[in-house]
Amino acid sequence: MPLLATKLYIPSPGPQIVGRPHLIARLNEGLGRKLTLLSAPAGFGKTTLASDWVASCGRPAAWLSLDEGDNDPARFLTYLIAALQTIAAQIGARVLSALQSPPPPPPETILTALLNDIAAIPGQFVLVLDDYHVVDSQSVDQALSFLLDHLPPQLHLVIATREDPQLPLARLRARGQLAELRVADLRFTHVEAAEFLNRVMGLNLAAADIAALEARTEGWVAGLQLAALSLRGHHDAAGFIRSFTGTHRFVLDYLLEEVLQQQPTPIQQFLLHTSILDRLCGPLCDAVLGDPAGSGQAALHAIERANLFLVPLDVERHWYRYHHLFGEFLRQRFAQDPNLVGGDLTGLHGRASAWYEAQGLDLEALHHAAAAADPAHVARLAERSWERMDSSFQSVAWCRWVRQLPEAVLRARPVLCTQYAWALMDAGEVEASEARLRDAERLLASLGDSAIVPDDAAEPMVVVAKEQLSSLPVRIAVARAYLAQARGDVAATVRHAA
Repeated sequence: MPLLATKLYIPSPGPQIVGRPHLIARLNEGLGRKLTLLSAPAGFGKTTLASDWVASCGRPAAWLSLDEGDNDPARFLTYLIAALQTIAAQIGARVLSALQSPPPPPPETILTALLNDIAAIPGQFVLVLDDYHVVDSQSVDQALSFLLDHLPPQLHLVIATREDPQLPLARLRARGQLAELRVADLRFTHVEAAEFLNRVMGLNLAAADIAALEARTEGWVAGLQLAALSLRGHHDAAGFIRSFTGTHRFVLDYLLEEVLQQQPTPIQQFLLHTSILDRLCGPLCDAVLGDPAGSGQAALHAIERANLFLVPLDVERHWYRYHHLFGEFLRQRFAQDPNLVGGDLTGLHGRASAWYEAQGLDLEALHHAAAAADPAHVARLAERSWERMDSSFQSVAWCRWVRQLPEAVLRARPVLCTQYAWALMDAGEVEASEARLRDAERLLASLGDSAIVPDDAAEPMVVVAKEQLSSLPVRIAVARAYLAQARGDVAATVRHAA
């Protein structure tokens, strides 16, 4: 399974940050417990604090930035082991082999072997799971709960999330095994706000202005940063700060509007059009925007220098992402008015899908094909990518995109129906799997003995992976044998497997 290396990089806090020694001390105190939880809404500096702390905590640290694809338990464990192997290469080597065996062992067996490997490491170390809020999988939560229940003393786990995870937090708290930092802890104090605004952001605000701005943003780090960017273009700082009124969300919207509208039109266009991307690199931006090679990388460097909420994902400054709040704002604004700076939302997503497909990144290609509202393209990608995604533990994500296809698109594709049947069977959805097998058999029956789809077929039929068509009856028979075995029907199992 190819791994995305940027998920394992520890983000660099950078030289221009506000030191938070009292929070670093709290994190150091938590090392005597099993779990440290950093739980707060976006923009409260969780990732920055964690990355600053691991650089000075005195223990080796592994890092895993989670994303939507990690809802698949096998994929989650694969990346978890890859992160741990940055500490000791031998951790989980046998477990990875077991994960790739058909069928894999029960989760408890895999997790027990992994815990034994961790317990054999002589030194103490830290594992940070960043953005855990993107995980919405009971199986992943259960696996992590098992790990926490039996965690060796060598490992201290840190979870940064926007919402509390479905883990046994109450039990850990009652046993004194949980350290927590929440919104009240992460808000900037008056002293921190003053240092951030005047030293880091280069402003020269009076104490009264800093106090007013801190009160308006309630110590929200991202809000202060947005305010500082807006203030750079104003001579009357006090008047500008006094104009901030309304709810927290209103202030956020106002600041974002001020930041975006103060940029030159080409930068506005680049920001809005590339906001459809979860991760950005120069070649991808060039492909999506149709710009000459190298333009995207130059724009990314310019945006980073302007401190416009661009987060580097690797030390080479090749991959980036937008700050979550800024990206969400840009996407919302662009969706409301795609013609704001001459954009074609469908075309942008379509070009992004084509670029990801050419790179062999199937999950991202499917995501953008669906966003382009092109079900035929989604179906074609799904049929071509099934075997790769199934073997790399992405069948749950694959299945999610196929579920969204219109029935007319899905039922015209015998190969895709059979692949979908296998995915549903793996998910334990026996009746739905049976229905898709019947769809495939109905289409194959119209072919008779021929493995070629005739131009005058009785009903429309689409086959993308034509090399799989001849073996489809065998695949269907094997699937039916598995389903019969699951029901305990020995006779049917033998009949289909014969």
